Amino acid sequence: MEKKIRERCSASRHSQVTAHALAATTLPSNRRTMESNEVEIEDAPPGYRSFVWQYFGFLIKKDKDGNRVTDKTKTVCKLCNAVTPYTTSNTTNMGHHLQRHHKDVKKAPEKTNLPKGQLTMKQALTPTLPLSSPRAKQITRLIGEFIADYMSPFNIVENRKFIQMFKVLEPKFKVPCRGHFSEKVIPEIYNETKQSVKECLKNADCIALTTDGWTSRATQSYITITAQVIDEKWESKSFVLQTRELSESHTGVNIAHVLRNALREWELTRPQTTIACVTDNASNMDIAVRESGLHPHIKCLAHVVNLASKRGLAVSRVARLLGRVRRVTTFFHKSTTATAVLANKQTQLELPRHKLITDVQTRWNSTYEMLARYLEQQAAVSAALSSPEIRRNAREIDTLDNTDISDVEDIVKLLKPLKTATTVVCDEKEPTVSLIMPLKYMIEQSMSPDENDTQTIANMKSAILRDISDRYSGDCNDMLQECTALDPRFRSLSHLNNEQRESVYARIREKAAGPHLPRNQTSDTDERTTRASASTPGAAEQAMVEVETAQGGEPVEGERQMQDVTQPPPPKKTALEDLLGSSYTTLEPVQSSRGIEMEIVAYRNGIPIPLNSSPLEWWKVNAYAYPILAPLAKAYLCIPATSVPSERVFSTAGDIVCAQRSLITPEHVDMLVFLKKNQS
Repeated sequence: MEKKIRERCSASRHSQVTAHALAATTLPSNRRTMESNEVEIEDAPPGYRSFVWQYFGFLIKKDKDGNRVTDKTKTVCKLCNAVTPYTTSNTTNMGHHLQRHHKDVKKAPEKTNLPKGQLTMKQALTPTLPLSSPRAKQITRLIGEFIADYMSPFNIVENRKFIQMFKVLEPKFKVPCRGHFSEKVIPEIYNETKQSVKECLKNADCIALTTDGWTSRATQSYITITAQVIDEKWESKSFVLQTRELSESHTGVNIAHVLRNALREWELTRPQTTIACVTDNASNMDIAVRESGLHPHIKCLAHVVNLASKRGLAVSRVARLLGRVRRVTTFFHKSTTATAVLANKQTQLELPRHKLITDVQTRWNSTYEMLARYLEQQAAVSAALSSPEIRRNAREIDTLDNTDISDVEDIVKLLKPLKTATTVVCDEKEPTVSLIMPLKYMIEQSMSPDENDTQTIANMKSAILRDISDRYSGDCNDMLQECTALDPRFRSLSHLNNEQRESVYARIREKAAGPHLPRNQTSDTDERTTRASASTPGAAEQAMVEVETAQGGEPVEGERQMQDVTQPPPPKKTALEDLLGSSYTTLEPVQSSRGIEMEIVAYRNGIPIPLNSSPLEWWKVNAYAYPILAPLAKAYLCIPATSVPSERVFSTAGDIVCAQRSLITPEHVDMLVFLKKNQS
């Protein structure tokens, strides 16, 4: 009987929920006053973690003195004012009340005592893959690699169509939030790739660095460092090591600090070794490379050509011509009517439907392209400017007369070798430092005075020649000539006279006789050559016969054959050789002056390879015939001719730090650029 009465009372209280009671559930204060029945409720302390305390609180009463006292023997439902008895740590009554009278409220998660990793029946039948499952991990990693490779913003994983695509491809997989990718997935892929690059750098026979600075769309300044290596297979590889923010002034000291930190972070420093560095011609880079201990310092050939070309284009007559051509191209770019008329004239005159080009002040080759395109479309431009549709709007635009056109043609012809040189060093797969001196010689020859030159062209040649002749002088010139000599395409050194050639090979002979490797004192090539000579004495004797033949002045016939015959792999070391090989050897490589001299004579008398051949491929095949020169050649040929690897990062970074995510952190910029350039 008493049970039925309690149930009726409880139901009555449940049915008497008023608007005042519902409004009280939204009050932010810790204590809530329920106007119905003058009841006050105090929220449970934060330590009470059961979900029922979201809907229940303790009853507040007043004692005989009028003081408010919390009664912790009873709890009050915040939804219906129902009072429930309460004993310490027992929330069963409150849970039952919610189940009977408030079925729409959020229930507590089910507790299980299953072993770790075991799923409940509900979890086993659920259509969602756990993030910890191998399948989900594989998909998540591939999404991370996709973000890095395609430079997509992190919020692409929250795109409605992106999520819909995965619901079709893998309905059980739930795409994680963007924070999961930016803070966990991308850093994990970055650390794995970084370790792989470190291992490759550690095993490389020689390393050279390039560096340059740039500013992002968000006006943040960065310094990028890349590494160029040649491995034991004579294969050239390029890595972007880091792209770090440099908020301080770009002084040589601050940049040197970044370079020294990079050397430590990537474990590039070795005792008694040096690392070459290629930069632009800025004075702060001179100080930075010197302060960081990098040597030799090579100035980027593309930057040298750019500076020399700008000197030529700064000649007063040329500058005026460029200004007039620039006004014409800018007019057509800004006027849709003029563009349409130009396209019509191109069709009538059967000219290619190419748009006019306006140059960029920082890129001299864009000026060359602007002039070349203007000459191509000169007839169409003149016809368009003369048409009634645009004549009244182009009163300040005048076409070039015959003298001007003749000068423009001469300027384009003069700049073509410079354009070709820039294209060669930027587009070639292996733009090694051995290209610098032959290309510089070619430019100097093309800029030599000619009696048929006009005054404009003579002034341009003089300005370009003065600028480029002072580049690569002193010790740098000597080192670059040695690099050129060890490139089998240029070993004849045809750009030098006999005395200069002998001087170059004398320096090579001196360096080959002593410690000559900037990266490793004992190279893998020496070790392989020694083992091969010991295991195949007949081959070694044959090589010596070829060298002695070369000393008589006859061409080395065997060298060409060696280009097509791959040497057998060296035999593996036995366990005893691994243990005692450094102390007890049966054959020591003897780098006597006679042996070095014979190698140099044989190399110089060899048949030069075609210019479109790879010097690294040639050395890969012929390294066994020149065991003394090969390590020196590898150390030189790993140095790039330009800092283009660093500058190419700028365009990649520009796609990453775009307008849609200009607030991306420098740490994420570094990771994404690194992964874009280094992921296989």
